Amino acid sequence: MQKALIGKKIGMTQIFDEKGNVVPVTVVEAGPCTVVMKKTIENDGYEAVQLGFGDVKVQRVNKPMMGHFKKADVAPKKTLKEFKLEGELNVGDTIKADIFAAGDKVDVAGTSKGKGTAGAIKRWNFSRLKESHGTGPVARHAGSLGACSDPSRVYKGKKLAGHLGCEKVTIQNLDVIKVDAENNLIAIKGAIPGPKGGIVVIRNSVKA
Repeated sequence: MQKALIGKKIGMTQIFDEKGNVVPVTVVEAGPCTVVMKKTIENDGYEAVQLGFGDVKVQRVNKPMMGHFKKADVAPKKTLKEFKLEGELNVGDTIKADIFAAGDKVDVAGTSKGKGTAGAIKRWNFSRLKESHGTGPVARHAGSLGACSDPSRVYKGKKLAGHLGCEKVTIQNLDVIKVDAENNLIAIKGAIPGPKGGIVVIRNSVKA
């Protein structure tokens, strides 16, 4: 069964398992997510549901989106994402963290931390140039690019310095260690993309 939730990354901590081992976990406030829209084969050509997460002030919602929420008769939501979920879900239904359980395998997608402009070493893990004679004045650049007369140009796709981070990242096959259904918290083993407070999407793993 396809399961998915929108959540907010709270931060990292550690918990102890039954054997007394320390397990590093990331705590995610997962849900509650409200079904804002339901797409059907008759109207849209495919089946999907649109989930909303996080309350937002009415004055921060523009008129078209306000009409979208009023049609569904739900409170305005800050984040909307579409999923192809199995099971009978209708507009107004609420999905909570208890759809996942300890021991589940999940994929977590989020937007990585933006790191601004970075050099080739930090961005692409290049090695430094030799720090002896002949390569100065700096050793932390990409090295030869156009190779003088042949090919006399920089190949397309050449890895260079530039913007690093702030892109969608998915980490697969993470373990759910603990689910606090009452507070809608999920503890996931290891690190997940994004800063504290960043929006993430949790799905059941496609490669488990």
